[in-house]
Amino acid sequence: MIDFKSTLKIALKSLEVNKMRSALTSLGIIIGVSAVIIMLAIGAGANQKVQSNMESMGSNLLTVRSATAKTGGVSMGMGTKPTLSVKDAIAIKKSARGVEAVAPLMTASKQVMFGNQNWSTTVYGVTTPYLYVKNYEIALGHPFTKDDDNNAAKVAIIGSTVERELFGDVNPIDKTIRVGNVPFKVVGTLKAKGAVGPMDQDDLIMIPLTTAQRKVFGTDFPGSVSQIIVKAASVEDSEIAERDVADILRRRHNLGKMQENDFEIRNSADFQEKMKSTVQAFAILLASIASVSLLVGGIGIMNIMLVSVTERTKEIGIRMAIGARVVDIRIQFLIEALVLSLIGGFIGVLTGIVVALLIGTLFDTSIVITAGPIFMSFGFSGLVGIGFGYYPAYKASLLNPIDALRYE
Repeated sequence: MIDFKSTLKIALKSLEVNKMRSALTSLGIIIGVSAVIIMLAIGAGANQKVQSNMESMGSNLLTVRSATAKTGGVSMGMGTKPTLSVKDAIAIKKSARGVEAVAPLMTASKQVMFGNQNWSTTVYGVTTPYLYVKNYEIALGHPFTKDDDNNAAKVAIIGSTVERELFGDVNPIDKTIRVGNVPFKVVGTLKAKGAVGPMDQDDLIMIPLTTAQRKVFGTDFPGSVSQIIVKAASVEDSEIAERDVADILRRRHNLGKMQENDFEIRNSADFQEKMKSTVQAFAILLASIASVSLLVGGIGIMNIMLVSVTERTKEIGIRMAIGARVVDIRIQFLIEALVLSLIGGFIGVLTGIVVALLIGTLFDTSIVITAGPIFMSFGFSGLVGIGFGYYPAYKASLLNPIDALRYE
């Protein structure tokens, strides 16, 4: 029967005697485990950031854009030919399945002014549901009313970037700004949402859609809009809604079976899934690269243990001569390798957590540390110790006691 207690004491004593060698042996595992923790934390943080950005832009959305205009055979891009209308939006809300809200809109870049301050921003002509559809919340004041839209009222809701650039510390509510040459009363401000890539979600002004059509943008096609945003009740409903929206618009636009759509539908769920897949692949790549450090650490353990076997040949011969069996010698060296790996894994976990938090603080990036990667890295370090420690242990156990005692 194996005396684990005695074997463990002997293994720990051997590691204590060779402190410097033991520390250097664990160093590879420390670096490997900490690298895995750091990379997974960065990857998880990036994934969380992407999800947060997607949610801030609205979830389960279908963006319907009007057709492409062509000039001299050159495509001007989607949305340049007015083929969508407010009536299309009403029909979608009435007939499409799985639709929770519909928001037609028009956009254009405009210069806005307050006193001697001016700022170039994007003006959105919207209906009341737009704030809900795009997850905007009112910080001060109030949203538009139905009367505002019906009467083409000259009222505006401004984003936090516009508020900062035009008003500074002044309360903008009930102040008058000029959008182009048209005066608007500010009735509300929006809570900040931040930027998504190069797009600042707070650099905008919202005005009633009817006001935009009649008094700001102007249009040769009354009732036309550049986009219709459709919010589905769920991800599953968005697929059903997408098919219904396409069918409704094709019927309304009198398109034959062989004719192409004069509109484009983009499903945010597809985009979000692609982004999630990309970020997850990036996180796996980072973890895989970091895992190479663990393997290198394991090779280091094997090399040092092989050197240790050679140096302690006479010790092994003495132990065998006084009754130690092959399995005792093998387990002793396995325990040494395992202890070195676990110590390195524990220190590596602590180091990885500290460095990850420092990176998040210094570079203002999202860092997410969860228990899964910690236990995985720690457990993997133990497996590395056993895996790479087995050969030295096996080699030590095969030494001939007589030859070992004669070894100088």
